[in-house]
Formats: sequence, C-alpha cells, structure tokens
Amino acid sequence: MKPALTDAQDRRRLIAVVVAIIAIVVLATIGVYGLLAGPRTLDDQRPDIDRRPPSPSVSVAPDGTLTPVLPTVRASADPETFARNVATTLFAWDTASGFMPLDYTSVILAVGDPSGEEQAGLASDVAAYLPTRTAWLDLRQYATAQHLRIGEVFVPEAWAAAVEQAQPGQLAEGTVAYTIEGTRHRSGVWNDEPVESAHPVAFTVFIVCAPTYETCHLLRLSELDNPLR
Repeated sequence: MKPALTDAQDRRRLIAVVVAIIAIVVLATIGVYGLLAGPRTLDDQRPDIDRRPPSPSVSVAPDGTLTPVLPTVRASADPETFARNVATTLFAWDTASGFMPLDYTSVILAVGDPSGEEQAGLASDVAAYLPTRTAWLDLRQYATAQHLRIGEVFVPEAWAAAVEQAQPGQLAEGTVAYTIEGTRHRSGVWNDEPVESAHPVAFTVFIVCAPTYETCHLLRLSELDNPLR
C-alpha cells in the first residue's frame, strides 16, 4: 500500500506545481492586460499608444539638454484643418513628460472661444478625455503615452438638422461640427518590455470660424465614442 500512497502524494505535488505555474502565467497576463486595457470603468485610462507621437515631446538645447514641451493646437482659418489639429492635439500626451492632465487641458482651452461663454463646458469636456490625476500617476510608472491617427473627418448629417432647428442668433456665424473617426494608439513599458495597443475612437468637435473670427476656435467636444452622425 505504501507505493500507492507515494504515487498519490506525487500526483498531488505535480498538480500543485502545475497550478502554481498556471497562476504565475495568469498573473503575468493580467498584468500586461491591465497596462494595455486599464480599468473597465475608465476606458480612457488604458496605456496603449504607438511609438510615433504626432509632434516632438521634447526640445533639444544647443548643449544637448532635453526639455519636455507641451503640444499645441495649430491655428487655422480652414474649419476642417482646425478640427483635425484639435483632434490630434487632444489625444497627444505623455505621462513621462513631467506634465499633468491640467497642463494638457490648458493647451486645448487656449484655442477656445474668446468670448469665454463655453469655457467652463469645454474644460469639462476635455477632462473627460484625459486620465484623472490618480490614474495619470499610475500610468506614469509605465511611461504611458498616447496619440491619435485620424481616419475620417466629415460634417455629420445631424448637424444640418441642428442648424435648421436653431433659433435666430443661437449659433454664431461660421459655427460648424466635424465628426472625427480614428485610432487611438498608446504605448508603455511593462517589465522592461515595450507594449502597445490601438483602439478605434469617434467624437465630434464643435468650432466657430469666419466670419465671426478670423481664425477658428473650439467651442465644445462631444462625449467620446458618442459623436453626431
């Protein structure tokens, strides 16, 4: 009977070892998934971007010193061009730059409507596109960065209906909406290895251009992934 008992013990040891190995693999997989996907309730916190940001994230001094710089929204009097510029800058951030979400928010607010009427609403809109301060600090551990690659840009059909239903004077002349569809890319470092992922996004930017202003300005942003169609 002793050999049988030994065999049973050996089998239990083997099962324990296999379970331990599986647990380690599962934990490692969850770790990488957590870096790429983030909390389910905060989709915008996922650290996934590709390694080619749309604009330089550092400036190089003559002595070779690297200084992080914030992206900027390029001014334009062309509505579609400006909408693209806003979209690109909105998604361009890097947690390793030393800047915080409010710094990136200020970049978008800088091209807001000069009248200031939509400033508070726009600030709230932008905040919804960026990780919270706590999430930002967590993502910084993985050197998470992000940028957007634009696919389609178009004036949604729903905008024409909105303009028709607007009361006289409700919309400033030159106000228009553009829906943008693209891919949000994020990248980070997990266990000293680069990781990246991509996620389709869609949203609408509301802007005002000529004749109200010589150059375009941003009014509001739709909820992410809930654009006008």
